Amino acid sequence: MEKDVWRSLRKYTPARIAIGRAGGSLPTGEVLDFAWAHAEARDAVKMELDVEKLAGAIEELGVKCHRLESAAGDRESYVRRPDLGRRLSDESRRVLEGLNPPTASCDVAIIVADGLSAMAAQGQAVRVLEGLLPMLASSKIGVGPVCVVRNGRVAIEDEIGEMLGAKAAVILLGERPGLGTADSLGAYLVFGPKVGRTDAERNCVSNIREAGMRAEVAAETIGYLLGEALRRRISGVGLKDERVRRIDQSVDAKLAQ
Repeated sequence: MEKDVWRSLRKYTPARIAIGRAGGSLPTGEVLDFAWAHAEARDAVKMELDVEKLAGAIEELGVKCHRLESAAGDRESYVRRPDLGRRLSDESRRVLEGLNPPTASCDVAIIVADGLSAMAAQGQAVRVLEGLLPMLASSKIGVGPVCVVRNGRVAIEDEIGEMLGAKAAVILLGERPGLGTADSLGAYLVFGPKVGRTDAERNCVSNIREAGMRAEVAAETIGYLLGEALRRRISGVGLKDERVRRIDQSVDAKLAQ
């Protein structure tokens, strides 16, 4: 019998390769696995963020949290009206206006939001912050209170960062679930946050999860990018992870010897 070279590759990827067949159909196990992954993705989108539980866990790291929400009052509105998820509710805006005098500006505003996977925010955000907060402190980068936002999208970091007078902002939020990646967290950072920033002005660190980029590695990458953004006063397409370039140059130099 000819060896199935594809089957041996399955241990290296969660992608659906070499799934086989049963006559003209898929094997029952593969059909059930697909249905399970699809259900997980749907549940991740519909799941409500437990703001109190998440904020409590973050405050155990030694930082204060503000509990906020976007203008999308519920998950259905959030999914149907992306624009509402990009701005704060009137009540949350009043909270920040009352708690943030001009003298309280910080270097970095950190936001945690559910995005399209509350499961990811609930499970991954604290672990990223465990590595990121000490790193920023050691670099003397001032961090304001962490804002935990229900029904938030990426661009809500612009309004929050601007209201807090932050030099930069980073938001950790659940990414759009895939079939088998329902718990993936993304981090988006921007220098000079203000309403109207574009995606080209942001840097993204994605696929933060156990089976992807581990939390401690993500924290190092986010910390590096934030430090460079503040030092060079840029973010987005003009800011790259130069650590990769230095590694490549080192390897090339050794090969040339």
